Amino acid sequence: MTATVAEVRPARWGLAAKLFAVLLLLGVVAVVVTSVLGYIRAREALEKVIFDQLISARETKANQVEAYFRTIRSEMRLLAASKMVVDAMKGFRDSVDELDGREVPEETRQKVLGWYNNDYMPMVRRVLNKDVPVDDFLPVGAAPYFLQKWYIVDNPHPAARRKLMDDANDGSTYSKVHATYHPLMRTAAETLGFFDFLMVDPRSGRIIYSVDKEADFAMSLRAGPYRNSNIASAAARCARSPDPSATCLDDFAPYLPANGAPAAFIAAPVIDQGAVIGVLVAELSINELDDIVTGGRRWRHEGFGATGEAYLVGPDFLVRSNGRNFFESRDVYFSELKAGGASDEDIASIRRYGTPILHQHADTPATRAAIGGVEGVGEIIGYRGIPTLASWGPVKIGGVNWGLIVKIDSAEAFAPIYQLERALTLVGAVALLAVLITAAWLSRSLLGPLRDLTAGVRRFATGDHDAHVPVRSRDEIGQLCLAFNGMVDELHEKNQLIEAKNRENEALLLNVLPAPIANRLRGGEQGIADGFAEVSVAFADLVGFTALSSEMPPAEVVALLNGLFTRFDMAAGEIGIEKIKTVGDAYMAVCGLPVPIANHAERMLHMAIRMVHITREHALEHGVSMRLRVGINSGPVVAGVIGKSKYIYDLWGDTVNLASRMESGGIPDTIQVTRPVYEALKDKFTFESRGAIEVKGKGSVEAWVLRL
Repeated sequence: MTATVAEVRPARWGLAAKLFAVLLLLGVVAVVVTSVLGYIRAREALEKVIFDQLISARETKANQVEAYFRTIRSEMRLLAASKMVVDAMKGFRDSVDELDGREVPEETRQKVLGWYNNDYMPMVRRVLNKDVPVDDFLPVGAAPYFLQKWYIVDNPHPAARRKLMDDANDGSTYSKVHATYHPLMRTAAETLGFFDFLMVDPRSGRIIYSVDKEADFAMSLRAGPYRNSNIASAAARCARSPDPSATCLDDFAPYLPANGAPAAFIAAPVIDQGAVIGVLVAELSINELDDIVTGGRRWRHEGFGATGEAYLVGPDFLVRSNGRNFFESRDVYFSELKAGGASDEDIASIRRYGTPILHQHADTPATRAAIGGVEGVGEIIGYRGIPTLASWGPVKIGGVNWGLIVKIDSAEAFAPIYQLERALTLVGAVALLAVLITAAWLSRSLLGPLRDLTAGVRRFATGDHDAHVPVRSRDEIGQLCLAFNGMVDELHEKNQLIEAKNRENEALLLNVLPAPIANRLRGGEQGIADGFAEVSVAFADLVGFTALSSEMPPAEVVALLNGLFTRFDMAAGEIGIEKIKTVGDAYMAVCGLPVPIANHAERMLHMAIRMVHITREHALEHGVSMRLRVGINSGPVVAGVIGKSKYIYDLWGDTVNLASRMESGGIPDTIQVTRPVYEALKDKFTFESRGAIEVKGKGSVEAWVLRL
């Protein structure tokens, strides 16, 4: 009887194959999940940072624009209520009435007509892009002919400088009044930054005085070519308001007498004994507003990168500020504008007027929301037809309805994410390849020595960084054990190196930030910003250093400035002064924060004295001519940490601004201080009064100097 023995067939999936498959699957899942989660988290974090920056930039710009118009309103109210303007209005009204009673000579009419035909109407037809009859623009009445002949046609100065003529020398009462008040009004317009000052007679609606003497001078705002202009609207509203605190602002619009350039007008009633006797009107140039919104067209300096910008838009969805590409890449600007749906008519108008303002449409979800008074952020398709990240909101100015949008192209904003995406793809591929090789290697290894290796790994995971495993063979597992032992040694060395680097970083952080601020950052606090009620801020600047440095090799310039500022830093440490920053040859310091100090003003003055003496010593030692100018102010400030990758501890507020103005308006080898510093130290130091000095953005400010 024969017996058959069942043949033992090899298993389809051996231990090595199973181990290989499991390791490969786990490696693939780990790499994919880690890469995807890392990408999502990084994108969310970057998007939040970008939107926070856009919101901050928009709020800053909005506050600047609102502050600009608050200042203008205050200035207009003060001027309209001044005795000078009231008396001037009376004098101009009476003298214009006198001129209206005179007969206009034919020669005068012909001269005025010739000026319109030869000088004014060609510009009007070019701006309006159509043929209009001269009769529509000629003056009506006697006074306009006399005034336009004397101050426009016969004015010896070129058109842009007509305002320089004080007296037409025609013997009229008007010219006598004009010679008295025109220099004062011209100075006021130049000081306040207004494009023009005008006076309107509410009885006739005529412009009876103008600083710049444009074609609207002596013309009626109730009839004729300017009856529908924004100046007519502003003047008419204020003429009906006997409220001394009233101002009437009318939005920017193309204004023919200004060669069609955008102009806005703000008016204030001139009141005498409770009655409106006239309206004072200021013509606002778009350039002032554009400089605020565009930051003087220094987009990169303001942190807008290569494509970011801020722009204003009105209720007609026309922009009130210039676009960035219009100046940086005009061909790209027009091509993108065309691709974004702009009409040929709009593009032609922009080219003809030489500006996008009041000619470029920006009708987007962001502009609609902003004009509607809604704030928000998001990714939208901008006016160029390109995806952008934007922050939008209204600008709160009475009399106008504007929205402010701050944006940056999505492509630029997410460029780090796109780089991360490519890096993750490459790293994932390398990681998967490594997993594949490792799985194949392990699957062929013997399982015996794995227990020792596992035990060693566990000891290492529990914190035993000196854990080693025995090497029992020279095969793959043995090599793995050797590699494990080498890894433990290398990690131990790297941990020591990391600890040393951490100590170095700690010292570097304390060198960049005050110790209390550094401790708060290490504790995880973000958005550090504190208010301090009373500190002293100093600005110091080397007089003539720019000229000196241009004659020296760069290495000597750096060595000279570094040696001087190092001595400043040593003095600051001895006195208890907190250095904030240096910009070029300027040095900024503060006393009284982050830890309050009672005698902060006295310490800061001692520091300033030390700095002047150090500068003199340093100049003598190096055989150069250097003098220091120092400005000090005391008051409240806001301080905080700026930046993510490169921290800086900085200050803001009027106290800082005025300290800077004290320095820039000071005298070399002296220390110029404000009243708060003077009041605190006048019993300890001998100051010399400079009286009231003009400070940009502040007007007249009292100042004292300590001469050394």
